[in-house]
Amino acid sequence: MDVSLTMWVLTIVGLCALIGADFFIGRKPHDVSIKEAGVWTVVWIVLAALFGLGLLIFGGGQPAGEFFAGFITEKSLSVDNLFVFVIIMAKFAVPSQYQQRVLLVGVLIALVLRAIFIAAGAAIITSFSWVFYIFGAFLIYTAWKLIQEARANDEDEEWEENKLLKAAEKRFGVADRYHGTKLWIQQNGKKVMTPMLVVMLAIGTTDVLFALDSIPAIFGLTQDPYIVFTANAFALMGLRQLYFLIGGLLRKLVHLSYGLSVILGFIGVKLVLHALHESGVHVPEISIPFSLGVICAVLVVTTITSLIASKKQEKAAAAEPPKTDSAETDAGKGDTVKVESGKAESTKDDIEA
Repeated sequence: MDVSLTMWVLTIVGLCALIGADFFIGRKPHDVSIKEAGVWTVVWIVLAALFGLGLLIFGGGQPAGEFFAGFITEKSLSVDNLFVFVIIMAKFAVPSQYQQRVLLVGVLIALVLRAIFIAAGAAIITSFSWVFYIFGAFLIYTAWKLIQEARANDEDEEWEENKLLKAAEKRFGVADRYHGTKLWIQQNGKKVMTPMLVVMLAIGTTDVLFALDSIPAIFGLTQDPYIVFTANAFALMGLRQLYFLIGGLLRKLVHLSYGLSVILGFIGVKLVLHALHESGVHVPEISIPFSLGVICAVLVVTTITSLIASKKQEKAAAAEPPKTDSAETDAGKGDTVKVESGKAESTKDDIEA
């Protein structure tokens, strides 16, 4: 798809206008309700659908199909990011009324960094077609790693600050508490960062790690930088509302990692086949409509099986007998009753006496 410089500028200006409107409407710190999050989630999805429809009308079915496949893939991968965002919010003890501001700025930082990744990826692909082998192998490895992590079922997942964030904290210093939405304050005659700025940087820079698999994944669906960028932009800009909308449901998506691993593995195979085709090897190539169908089917099946499994786990937990206090159990058996606080012991015969 041939996109002029004017179209690039208009697209970026349009996205900036949408982001500005979003920021202006939610500029006052407040707790985001489910209704508000739901409305804005629908708004961003409708905007993405309208953009895809515009591509269909002015660019044809191929660009539109690539956009929708890329958008759905990026959106599904971004849901996995929310688990880490929840951990970061808890680690920095972000007050609930400030969380929307943190996510908005953090996502903006992530979008800028992803744009750099996309530009670099497009330049590499244009110069070296063999990079598809590397992208494909990396996605297949990431898919296998996701399965291993899902099987490990590590519920005590922790998040650690990256080196860049640690260096910034050491260089500028960090205030000991939040100061509203301020990012910098004067403390003991020195300008220091507030925890608000630190957590924003944490959200933005952590997303770069997720971009390492999501950017190659979308390049496996389209090599058009314009479509890659816009699909990422629409997927990320709706992430803040999605955080508040499904935050409580994240733990119910117990099979999400398996679904994402299937999607990444599928796109990895698609990339390898494409690389072989570019090298002159006669192999079948996977079409965009087929890719879109596979991605949607995997997400639907994953969601259904996750909800069924979560419901079974809840029923099993409810059916378990409540735990009884050890002291009461011992007393019922006629054994020695131990009073820990007084470090005293008395037998049943002593009590009867």
